[in-house]
Amino acid sequence: MGGGVMGTSIAFHLAEAGVRDIVVVERDELGQGSSGKPIGGVRAQFSDPLNIELGLRSLRAYEDFPRRPGAGIGLDTVGYLFLLTGQEQAADFEAAVRTQNGLGVPSRMIGAREARDLCPYLRTEGLVAACYSPADGHARPSLVVRGYASAAARAGVVLATHTTVLGMDTVGDRIGVVHTDRGSLTCGAVVCAAGAWSARVGAMVGVELPVRPVRRQLAFTEPLVPAAPRIPFTIDFASSAYFHNSDDGLLLGLADPAQADGFDTTWTPEWLDLFREVARQRAPALADLRTVGGWAGLYEVTPDHNALIGRSDAVPNFLYATGFSGHGFLQAPAVGEIVRDLHLGRRPFVDVTPLGADRFGTGAAASRPEAHVV
Repeated sequence: MGGGVMGTSIAFHLAEAGVRDIVVVERDELGQGSSGKPIGGVRAQFSDPLNIELGLRSLRAYEDFPRRPGAGIGLDTVGYLFLLTGQEQAADFEAAVRTQNGLGVPSRMIGAREARDLCPYLRTEGLVAACYSPADGHARPSLVVRGYASAAARAGVVLATHTTVLGMDTVGDRIGVVHTDRGSLTCGAVVCAAGAWSARVGAMVGVELPVRPVRRQLAFTEPLVPAAPRIPFTIDFASSAYFHNSDDGLLLGLADPAQADGFDTTWTPEWLDLFREVARQRAPALADLRTVGGWAGLYEVTPDHNALIGRSDAVPNFLYATGFSGHGFLQAPAVGEIVRDLHLGRRPFVDVTPLGADRFGTGAAASRPEAHVV
């Protein structure tokens, strides 16, 4: 369930492996939920080794996307640049870089001067250090969804858009029927990839998926003359303010720390005041740029900002891939492989047991928090 980047990736990987009779159930058009954002970052710069491996595997898949499944996705490998304003931040990132390097990620710590060379908009006063990986970048989620969905459809997957799941029937401990507003489907397995709506889906069969919806907003500048330099995906880590190239201007974003939970996706230009306040200190030239609209979407947030990936112990034919806390797009190719393997009884390329939804009841979540959250 779910026709975003996660659902279409899973469907593609299952169909490619020979699984038949796959139906992707999506209540809207494909990619209209959290995957609808105009540009998505792709990176392997994380603090947790498992997230690093998911990001790196997906980066390689996105580089290969024009061949498999066969579509252009607007991938721009400009790198990610994290700006650090405290010694503790710098020490944490230095430790993460050692872990990343050990797993094959070419990240490195750099000084304020080199950070400004990479991103001329920066004001370096107050910068303690920065962290940069040239292998990261950004791509177009809508093109990724379309690429996966088209390849899946060619392999026989049914894409049931404008179809709402109403409930599920179980026989013993297994789901046998999924009821929708357009009829009922018998099934051998159900995969929940419903993003911010996943808690509702899990509740239909008594599976707790602790995901809460949080609105995130971004804006676009008007076309810039002269054109903006090609810059990394640049993030002021302390504030979460970020910016990067977008067509003939810049995309501006920031996570409002006061944002209440909820499914409201109304774009409210007032949040830009928060971005401009940060920009006046860190990138003054951006503070007063005119904007020409924006976008609001939902993060699907878990208590530890790590994903929920696995198979339910209570309902063995219910699998889930959700709760990515802003990292779903950049991890989608790898997760598609993993869910395929879980369904087929294969050993995935990485052990995702620590990402099981039951970890919050056992206390395991506290042992592996993710620090590189934007």
